[in-house]
Amino acid sequence: MSGLLRHIAFDSGREPRHSMIWLHGLGASGDDFVPVAEALQLPHTMRHIFPHAPQIPVTLNGGFVMPAWYDIRNVDASSWNRTGSDSSQDVEGIRASQQAIDAFIEHEITRGIAPSNIFLAGFSQGGAIALQCGLRRQAGLGGILALSTYLPLADTLQTEASEAGSHTPLFMAHGRQDTVVPYALGTHSLQLLQDAGCMVDWHEYDMPHSVCMEEIDDISGWLSQRMSSPV
Repeated sequence: MSGLLRHIAFDSGREPRHSMIWLHGLGASGDDFVPVAEALQLPHTMRHIFPHAPQIPVTLNGGFVMPAWYDIRNVDASSWNRTGSDSSQDVEGIRASQQAIDAFIEHEITRGIAPSNIFLAGFSQGGAIALQCGLRRQAGLGGILALSTYLPLADTLQTEASEAGSHTPLFMAHGRQDTVVPYALGTHSLQLLQDAGCMVDWHEYDMPHSVCMEEIDDISGWLSQRMSSPV
Protein backbone atom coordinates (compact mmCIF):
# COMPACT_ATOMS: atom_id res chain seq x y z
CA MET A 1 0.00 0.00 0.00
CA SER A 2 2.91 2.28 -0.78
CA GLY A 3 1.90 5.82 -1.62
CA LEU A 4 -1.32 5.82 0.39
CA LEU A 5 -1.89 8.15 3.31
CA ARG A 6 -1.53 6.65 6.76
CA HIS A 7 -4.78 4.96 7.69
CA ILE A 8 -6.50 2.31 9.73
CA ALA A 9 -8.88 -0.30 8.37
CA PHE A 10 -11.03 -3.24 9.37
CA ASP A 11 -13.44 -5.65 7.69
CA SER A 12 -16.86 -6.18 9.25
CA GLY A 13 -16.75 -9.86 8.25
CA ARG A 14 -15.15 -12.31 5.86
CA GLU A 15 -14.36 -11.65 2.19
CA PRO A 16 -15.72 -8.12 1.77
CA ARG A 17 -17.06 -7.12 -1.63
CA HIS A 18 -17.84 -3.56 -0.56
CA SER A 19 -15.57 -0.79 0.71
CA MET A 20 -16.23 2.44 2.57
CA ILE A 21 -13.63 5.22 2.82
CA TRP A 22 -14.28 7.55 5.78
CA LEU A 23 -12.87 11.09 5.84
CA HIS A 24 -12.70 12.82 9.22
CA GLY A 25 -13.10 16.50 10.00
CA LEU A 26 -10.57 19.27 10.66
CA GLY A 27 -8.18 18.52 13.52
CA ALA A 28 -9.47 14.99 14.01
CA SER A 29 -8.09 11.63 12.87
CA GLY A 30 -9.22 8.47 11.11
CA ASP A 31 -10.01 6.92 14.50
CA ASP A 32 -12.95 9.30 15.00
CA PHE A 33 -15.39 7.43 12.78
CA VAL A 34 -14.50 3.87 13.76
CA PRO A 35 -17.36 3.76 16.34
CA VAL A 36 -19.82 5.02 13.71
CA ALA A 37 -18.72 2.33 11.25
CA GLU A 38 -18.99 -0.33 13.96
CA ALA A 39 -22.55 0.81 14.76
CA LEU A 40 -23.84 0.37 11.20
CA GLN A 41 -26.24 -2.50 10.51
CA LEU A 42 -25.53 -3.67 6.94
CA PRO A 43 -26.60 -6.73 4.92
CA HIS A 44 -23.13 -7.57 3.57
CA THR A 45 -19.53 -7.41 4.77
CA MET A 46 -17.93 -3.99 4.40
CA ARG A 47 -14.25 -3.05 4.40
CA HIS A 48 -13.92 0.23 6.31
CA ILE A 49 -10.92 2.46 5.62
CA PHE A 50 -10.08 5.54 7.69
CA PRO A 51 -7.30 7.73 6.21
CA HIS A 52 -5.52 10.26 8.41
CA ALA A 53 -5.35 13.73 6.85
CA PRO A 54 -1.88 15.29 6.44
CA GLN A 55 -0.54 17.61 9.12
CA ILE A 56 -0.56 21.16 7.71
CA PRO A 57 -0.72 24.75 9.03
CA VAL A 58 -4.32 25.95 9.19
CA THR A 59 -4.94 29.69 8.85
CA LEU A 60 -8.28 29.41 10.66
CA ASN A 61 -6.37 28.35 13.79
CA GLY A 62 -3.56 30.88 13.60
CA GLY A 63 -1.31 28.72 11.45
CA PHE A 64 -1.23 25.88 14.00
CA VAL A 65 -0.24 22.58 12.41
CA MET A 66 -2.98 19.97 12.62
CA PRO A 67 -4.63 17.19 10.58
CA ALA A 68 -6.45 18.88 7.71
CA TRP A 69 -7.51 17.98 4.19
CA TYR A 70 -6.83 21.58 3.11
CA ASP A 71 -6.24 25.01 4.58
CA ILE A 72 -9.18 27.14 5.72
CA ARG A 73 -8.25 30.76 5.16
CA ASN A 74 -11.55 32.50 5.83
CA VAL A 75 -12.46 32.44 9.52
CA ASP A 76 -16.15 33.26 8.99
CA ALA A 77 -17.85 30.47 7.05
CA SER A 78 -21.01 32.58 6.72
CA SER A 79 -19.06 35.05 4.56
CA TRP A 80 -17.95 32.45 1.99
CA ASN A 81 -18.94 33.34 -1.55
CA ARG A 82 -22.44 31.98 -2.07
CA THR A 83 -21.54 30.76 -5.56
CA GLY A 84 -18.76 28.62 -4.11
CA SER A 85 -16.09 30.51 -6.04
CA ASP A 86 -14.54 32.25 -3.01
CA SER A 87 -10.93 33.04 -3.96
CA SER A 88 -9.86 32.25 -0.39
CA GLN A 89 -10.50 28.54 -0.88
CA ASP A 90 -7.35 26.40 -0.83
CA VAL A 91 -7.72 25.05 -4.37
CA GLU A 92 -4.33 23.35 -4.39
CA GLY A 93 -4.94 21.64 -1.06
CA ILE A 94 -8.43 20.50 -2.03
CA ARG A 95 -7.20 18.98 -5.27
CA ALA A 96 -4.24 17.31 -3.52
CA SER A 97 -6.60 15.60 -1.08
CA GLN A 98 -8.87 14.62 -3.98
CA GLN A 99 -5.91 12.83 -5.57
CA ALA A 100 -5.01 11.16 -2.27
CA ILE A 101 -8.53 9.74 -1.90
CA ASP A 102 -8.59 8.73 -5.56
CA ALA A 103 -5.53 6.60 -4.74
CA PHE A 104 -7.49 4.74 -2.05
CA ILE A 105 -10.35 4.12 -4.49
CA GLU A 106 -7.99 2.81 -7.15
CA HIS A 107 -6.32 0.57 -4.57
CA GLU A 108 -9.68 -0.95 -3.64
CA ILE A 109 -10.41 -1.58 -7.32
CA THR A 110 -7.10 -3.46 -7.66
CA ARG A 111 -8.20 -5.58 -4.69
CA GLY A 112 -11.26 -6.69 -6.63
CA ILE A 113 -13.90 -4.25 -5.35
CA ALA A 114 -16.14 -2.94 -8.14
CA PRO A 115 -16.48 0.87 -8.31
CA SER A 116 -20.23 0.46 -7.79
CA ASN A 117 -19.45 -1.20 -4.44
CA ILE A 118 -17.17 1.59 -3.19
CA PHE A 119 -18.60 4.33 -0.98
CA LEU A 120 -17.11 7.64 0.18
CA ALA A 121 -18.19 9.15 3.50
CA GLY A 122 -16.95 12.38 5.00
CA PHE A 123 -17.75 14.68 7.91
CA SER A 124 -17.30 18.46 7.75
CA GLN A 125 -14.01 19.14 5.91
CA GLY A 126 -13.83 15.43 5.07
CA GLY A 127 -17.32 15.64 3.58
CA ALA A 128 -16.17 18.45 1.31
CA ILE A 129 -13.42 16.18 -0.03
CA ALA A 130 -15.86 13.30 -0.43
CA LEU A 131 -17.99 15.54 -2.67
CA GLN A 132 -14.98 16.94 -4.52
CA CYS A 133 -13.64 13.47 -5.28
CA GLY A 134 -16.79 11.41 -5.73
CA LEU A 135 -18.57 13.72 -8.14
CA ARG A 136 -15.56 13.76 -10.48
CA ARG A 137 -14.99 9.99 -10.71
CA GLN A 138 -15.37 8.87 -14.32
CA ALA A 139 -16.72 5.44 -13.38
CA GLY A 140 -18.89 6.70 -10.54
CA LEU A 141 -19.21 5.06 -7.13
CA GLY A 142 -21.80 3.21 -5.11
CA GLY A 143 -22.61 6.32 -3.13
CA ILE A 144 -21.34 9.44 -1.37
CA LEU A 145 -22.19 10.39 2.21
CA ALA A 146 -21.65 14.11 2.91
CA LEU A 147 -22.22 14.83 6.60
CA SER A 148 -22.41 18.33 8.12
CA THR A 149 -20.49 19.78 5.21
CA TYR A 150 -20.61 21.98 2.12
CA LEU A 151 -19.70 21.87 -1.57
CA PRO A 152 -16.15 23.12 -2.26
CA LEU A 153 -15.04 24.63 -5.57
CA ALA A 154 -18.66 24.81 -6.65
CA ASP A 155 -17.81 27.02 -9.63
CA THR A 156 -15.94 24.10 -11.26
CA LEU A 157 -18.57 21.44 -10.65
CA GLN A 158 -20.50 21.88 -13.88
CA THR A 159 -17.36 21.49 -16.03
CA GLU A 160 -15.54 18.86 -13.95
CA ALA A 161 -18.24 16.51 -12.69
CA SER A 162 -18.51 13.32 -14.72
CA GLU A 163 -21.87 12.02 -15.89
CA ALA A 164 -21.44 8.96 -13.69
CA GLY A 165 -20.33 11.13 -10.77
CA SER A 166 -23.37 13.39 -11.07
CA HIS A 167 -25.60 10.33 -10.99
CA THR A 168 -23.89 8.74 -7.99
CA PRO A 169 -26.41 8.41 -5.12
CA LEU A 170 -25.73 11.07 -2.50
CA PHE A 171 -26.73 11.04 1.17
CA MET A 172 -26.39 14.53 2.63
CA ALA A 173 -27.11 15.37 6.27
CA HIS A 174 -26.83 18.46 8.47
CA GLY A 175 -27.68 19.62 11.98
CA ARG A 176 -30.09 22.51 12.27
CA GLN A 177 -28.08 23.88 15.22
CA ASP A 178 -24.70 23.64 13.45
CA THR A 179 -22.64 26.79 14.08
CA VAL A 180 -19.35 25.42 12.64
CA VAL A 181 -20.60 24.69 9.13
CA PRO A 182 -23.83 26.70 9.22
CA TYR A 183 -27.05 24.93 8.33
CA ALA A 184 -27.72 27.61 5.69
CA LEU A 185 -24.42 26.75 3.99
CA GLY A 186 -25.43 23.10 3.92
CA THR A 187 -28.81 23.83 2.34
CA HIS A 188 -27.20 26.19 -0.16
CA SER A 189 -24.82 23.39 -1.16
CA LEU A 190 -27.82 21.09 -1.50
CA GLN A 191 -29.37 23.53 -3.97
CA LEU A 192 -26.14 23.79 -5.96
CA LEU A 193 -25.91 20.01 -6.19
CA GLN A 194 -29.53 19.66 -7.26
CA ASP A 195 -29.06 22.40 -9.87
CA ALA A 196 -26.14 20.35 -11.23
CA GLY A 197 -28.43 17.34 -11.64
CA CYS A 198 -27.19 15.35 -8.65
CA MET A 199 -29.47 12.86 -6.90
CA VAL A 200 -29.46 14.04 -3.28
CA ASP A 201 -31.19 12.30 -0.37
CA TRP A 202 -31.30 15.13 2.19
CA HIS A 203 -31.58 14.56 5.95
CA GLU A 204 -31.54 17.10 8.77
CA TYR A 205 -31.47 16.65 12.52
CA ASP A 206 -31.85 18.59 15.77
CA MET A 207 -28.14 18.57 16.58
CA PRO A 208 -25.05 20.82 16.44
CA HIS A 209 -21.88 20.00 14.43
CA SER A 210 -21.93 16.29 15.23
CA VAL A 211 -23.41 12.90 14.39
CA CYS A 212 -26.46 11.45 16.16
CA MET A 213 -27.90 7.93 16.48
CA GLU A 214 -30.88 8.77 14.28
CA GLU A 215 -28.44 9.78 11.57
CA ILE A 216 -26.45 6.54 11.97
CA ASP A 217 -29.67 4.54 11.63
CA ASP A 218 -30.58 6.48 8.49
CA ILE A 219 -27.10 5.84 7.06
CA SER A 220 -27.51 2.11 7.74
CA GLY A 221 -30.82 2.04 5.89
CA TRP A 222 -29.53 4.09 2.98
CA LEU A 223 -26.42 1.98 2.53
CA SER A 224 -28.37 -1.27 2.86
CA GLN A 225 -30.56 -0.24 -0.05
CA ARG A 226 -27.53 0.48 -2.22
CA MET A 227 -25.27 -2.45 -1.44
CA SER A 228 -25.45 -4.75 -4.42
CA SER A 229 -25.19 -8.53 -4.21
CA PRO A 230 -21.88 -9.67 -2.72
CA VAL A 231 -21.35 -12.24 -5.48
